[in-house]
Amino acid sequence: MEEHFFQCPYCWEQISMLIDFSQPQQSYVEDCEICCNPMQVSVTVQAQQIIQFNVENLEQ
Repeated sequence: MEEHFFQCPYCWEQISMLIDFSQPQQSYVEDCEICCNPMQVSVTVQAQQIIQFNVENLEQ
């Protein structure tokens, strides 16, 4: 697992989450720890590295 920092698409604050390297592709909804709005998170990992990380506003 690795901590990954990014900007919330709602409040623009920098937040972090732990990325689990045991699953090569992940997609899930998680609430911002600051503003509590839901974000769609998509992550691709390979060889213990984050290859792709995307977070989107669900209200677009």
